[in-house]
Amino acid sequence: MPTSLDLDALASEMKAAQDAAQHVEPFTARLPSFDLATGYDVAHLVHEARLKEGVRPVGRKIGFTNPGMWSRYGVREPIWGYMYDTTVFRLDDTRAACSLAGLVEPKIEPEIVFGFRRAPRAGADISEVLDAVEWVAHGFEIVQSHFPGWSFQAPDTVADGSLHGFLLVGPEQPVSQLGADVVGALESFTLALACNGRQVETGKGSNVLGSPLSAVAHLLSVLASRLDHEPLRAGEIVTTGTVTAAYAVQEGETWRSDVQGISLPGLTVEFSAQLAAGRRVSCE
Repeated sequence: MPTSLDLDALASEMKAAQDAAQHVEPFTARLPSFDLATGYDVAHLVHEARLKEGVRPVGRKIGFTNPGMWSRYGVREPIWGYMYDTTVFRLDDTRAACSLAGLVEPKIEPEIVFGFRRAPRAGADISEVLDAVEWVAHGFEIVQSHFPGWSFQAPDTVADGSLHGFLLVGPEQPVSQLGADVVGALESFTLALACNGRQVETGKGSNVLGSPLSAVAHLLSVLASRLDHEPLRAGEIVTTGTVTAAYAVQEGETWRSDVQGISLPGLTVEFSAQLAAGRRVSCE
C-alpha cells in the first residue's frame, strides 16, 4: 500500500480496484496531502493506461453539478472525468436493459447530455455554449464508488474517474427542434424519476448549476486551468450532472423518467446482474 504520493502506485491501485470491482480506502484518509490537483494527476494516469489498452475517449462527464448534493458528499465544486466507447451507449429508442455486474455500489442519475458540433471556447457564456451544440438528449448516468459506503472527499472521486460507471444516451434531438427558447427550457424543465412504478423525486434543470449549459461553461474553465487537461473537441459528448439526487440501484429494478417542459422523451431502464462476456459494462 502506498504511504506517500507515489502517483504511479496510486493510479495502479485505483485502476486495479475499478477493473476488479473492489473497494479501496479513500486516499484522503491515509494521505493528508492528497488534494484535488493530485486526484486529477491520478485520474490522468489511469486514463493513459486505459488508452494503452485500446479504449477510445468519446466525451466527458461532469459530476456534482447539483449543489444540493455537496454537503451530503463533502464536496464544494463540480468535478469531471472521461467517458469511453466502452462506457457510453447511444440508444435507438427510449428503453434499455443493462447489467450492473462489474459496478460497485451503483447509483442512477438522470441528466442532460450534449453532443458538440464544435468546441466552445474557454470563458464562453451559456449562449455561446448552446451555439456549439449539435444535439441534446436526456440520459441516465450510472455512477459508482470504489470507496466503501460512498464515503470520500472530492479528490478521491476525481481519482476514481469522477465516479463514472456508464452512460445511457436517449434519442438525440437537434437544437432547432427544441423550440425558440432553448436556454430557458433547459433551466425550467422538470424531470420525474420513478423506480418500479413508484415516484422517488422530481427535479428541474436549474438544479444543474443553474442550467446544464452553465455546467459546460464551468467545465471549459476547469479544462483551461491545467496543461494536461485536454480541451473539449468537436464531436465530443458531455453529460452535465444529475437533475435529482443520485439513487442506489439494484438488479431487478426498473427505473423510468418523465420529462416535461422540453421536447426530450423520458427513458426506461431495466437492471440485471448478467454481464456479456468480455465486457466491463453492457447494455442493449
